[in-house]
Amino acid sequence: MFEIIEETTARALIKVIGVGGGGGNAVQHMMTSKFEHVDFICANTDAQALENGSVSNTLQLGGDFTKGLGAGADPAIGRQAALDDTDRITEMLKGTDMVFITAGMGGGTGTGAAPVVAQLAREMNILTVAVVTRPFSFEGKKRGLVAEKGLEELSQYVDSLIVIPNEKLLSELGADITLSDAFSAANNVLLGAVQGIAELITCSGRINVDFADVRTVMSEKGMAMIGTGSGRGEDRAQDAARSAISSPLLEDIDLTGAKGVLVNITSSADLTIGEFQQFGECVAEFTSDNATVVIGNVVDPTLKEEVRVTVVATGIGAEKDEVFSTPSLVPDQKEAQLQLPDRQGVPGYRGTEVDEKNRQSGDDDYLDIPAFLRRQAD
Repeated sequence: MFEIIEETTARALIKVIGVGGGGGNAVQHMMTSKFEHVDFICANTDAQALENGSVSNTLQLGGDFTKGLGAGADPAIGRQAALDDTDRITEMLKGTDMVFITAGMGGGTGTGAAPVVAQLAREMNILTVAVVTRPFSFEGKKRGLVAEKGLEELSQYVDSLIVIPNEKLLSELGADITLSDAFSAANNVLLGAVQGIAELITCSGRINVDFADVRTVMSEKGMAMIGTGSGRGEDRAQDAARSAISSPLLEDIDLTGAKGVLVNITSSADLTIGEFQQFGECVAEFTSDNATVVIGNVVDPTLKEEVRVTVVATGIGAEKDEVFSTPSLVPDQKEAQLQLPDRQGVPGYRGTEVDEKNRQSGDDDYLDIPAFLRRQAD
């Protein structure tokens, strides 16, 4: 007698968490696009920003500590707020296979809380990718320094770090672009980065790229780059590939020696083996000899003569210095995290006590930034 066994299809659970004002705005922008099998969450110390947003899954950080009033551009407050809610963050991450953390670096909540979320995700063996922005130069030198320290901290806990410098928006899009369109362009790049990687996993194709492939490549520690390109005509494959690996709105980083590369080619059914080879040759120009290269192909009949490609390069640059071991953030060891290591040179960051008076008064540089810009990157 034969027993019928029901076949179950396992699907990777992907979550996108926007931390702070900038991260929350990015998540709301992503939700206007078509995403399949991806959950969106906003985490913030600003209760009003969460209430006014369109994202249903929200997490208010450090409510007892900040009273829902935000972090006041102080990463120490943002970090402490996240530490106060490690139990809830862990619950939010439970069952997740891959998490994208998006934030605007240089503010309080995004800069301070994003590394805490990343560390918790890493301790839960979740594939963790951060896609973050650097601030505009007009937001002040101090904010830039805070962003750099935040990136340094975040890089210790993520599998891959993708940085989008807002300043390049001005040089690439022109100084006449409206402020709204400038931030929209930054959000579009964040969208492209997350969507490009997520679709590699969630969309089936003629040559599939599955979650195990993505984990292998994205686990190459260090800086990462993602780019998209398209092409038509006789040289469409080469044009699309070269466009993807020279994305103008991504961080200026040398791709030479990339340790891992994902290539997803979307085309009609008439893609030739010669064109497929051209994609591989373009990738080989900047990868390490020992790089893990995974190439997939998804058929989209609506493209006809057009071909689109997404390239994700990881493990870019020099070998990372050995990361000092850090205490676990599991709840029973939370006390160990309250002794924050010193960060010299950046006032208001880790190593300083959270002073309620300072939090309310702020500093002149911060107050010179219009309120709506502070909310965008907080």
